[in-house]
Amino acid sequence: MTEDLYANMEVAPGEVKDMLARGEKLLFVDVREKWEYDTTHIEGSVLIPLREIPANLARLEAASELVLFCHHGMRSLDAAAWLRSQGVEGARSMAGGIDRWSAEIDPNVPRY
Repeated sequence: MTEDLYANMEVAPGEVKDMLARGEKLLFVDVREKWEYDTTHIEGSVLIPLREIPANLARLEAASELVLFCHHGMRSLDAAAWLRSQGVEGARSMAGGIDRWSAEIDPNVPRY
């Protein structure tokens, strides 16, 4: 493992919005539970609950860009750290999760 395994692990919601707007090949993964996703979600995101991340490792490894998010950013940070430990060097977590996305990017995404 390299020293900087965890460097640049978080990405701001504004940067994610710009990546999506540019049409980058981004796998945008919601690691929350299904009930949370059903309550509210970000268009273009894919639901893979945290506990299912290991079973989806091959799919996540294949992504050219990978950004994960949850409610406030802790579960997705854990997922990104685990993925990096498995060799998925570009795994990143959206800082502040869907809550920060709602506050800063899209107020139409309900906060809970």
